Amino acid sequence: MSLSQDLTPIDGLTGGHSCSRLKVMGRKGIADLPLHYGRAPRWLFDKMRELAREVIISMVSEFSPQYVLERLSDPFWFQAFGCVLGFDWHSSGLTTTVCGAMKEGLKGVDAELGLFVTGGKGSTSRKTPREIEEKSHYLSGSPDPLVYASRMAAKVDSAGLQDGYTLYHHCFIFTPQGDWCVIQQGMNPANRYARRYHWLSRGLDDFVCEPHKAILSEASGEALNLVALESEGARDVCTELSKEDPAKTVAELHKVKRMHLGAHHHVDLNELNPERIGRILLRTYEGQPEDFERLLGMEGIGPKTMRALALLSELVYGVAPSFRDPARFSFAHGGKDGHPYPVDRDTYSRTIEILKTAVMEARLGHSDKMRTIKRLGEI
Repeated sequence: MSLSQDLTPIDGLTGGHSCSRLKVMGRKGIADLPLHYGRAPRWLFDKMRELAREVIISMVSEFSPQYVLERLSDPFWFQAFGCVLGFDWHSSGLTTTVCGAMKEGLKGVDAELGLFVTGGKGSTSRKTPREIEEKSHYLSGSPDPLVYASRMAAKVDSAGLQDGYTLYHHCFIFTPQGDWCVIQQGMNPANRYARRYHWLSRGLDDFVCEPHKAILSEASGEALNLVALESEGARDVCTELSKEDPAKTVAELHKVKRMHLGAHHHVDLNELNPERIGRILLRTYEGQPEDFERLLGMEGIGPKTMRALALLSELVYGVAPSFRDPARFSFAHGGKDGHPYPVDRDTYSRTIEILKTAVMEARLGHSDKMRTIKRLGEI
């Protein structure tokens, strides 16, 4: 997922806060999943779309759209949701297929529910800002903070946290009141795993300081984590370097290229192109970003530029970034590939009908079935 737009922070969201003072709940967790290719059969996707719609309608009817965002931003709950819908519990395709089923299933009822699903896989992910703006007439305010949040979440998980996974899926879900969650996924062809990132707007104070909350599984390999708490000094140095005369910074990069670095370092010097990075730093020099978030959001700032600045921060100024990787239920209807057993179509259809009937009766004031479903969930 390539995002090169200039991301100017929106008033009220962020703005140079001290990391240690923040109550950050933005990124809710990370999931690592085996990288599977292929797609769900059409008959199963149609069922998933229908059941996803009924489940979300039930949740909105019983609770609120904001509650749905809370659930979707929980990596464990989202995984269980995908399993209930009949997808493989351990497949990377669960993320893209469940998000696609929600987006298709809520078409036509999204305005009534107050829950909009935008984005998707590949080129569709890059249409997210436009899709948000197309729904702006339903919003209580400007779409700009939502567009900014969508783009910044992608920037953080591609350039701010470099863990070896390239983003290819971005789903942005929001309410008319401006609440939102992000479900995005990257792939690592080398280890054949995909990684899913969850974000939630409620309680988010800072995009670039320790935005994790829940973690689903252990990671593999070493990451460059510029959004860790212990990277605060490196963030400050990177920002100051971006405001220096580019000629001075490029000269330092040439010196680094002549060094022999240990294998533990996060930068492959063969990939380091001082001249190209110098052209990008000319923009930052002219723009003079006020803080790390503004630097990260600037046009052209990507993983390689951030790695180079982090390397200089460590080698020249002695301020090291963090290398801590923040990432350390399939029995309801079966799974697409037959695990733990083939999808039970009859049970699947009955589940959809039960939820439809429960919602209809709840709207008419007959909420016994909904209370029963709620009690089952509590159990």
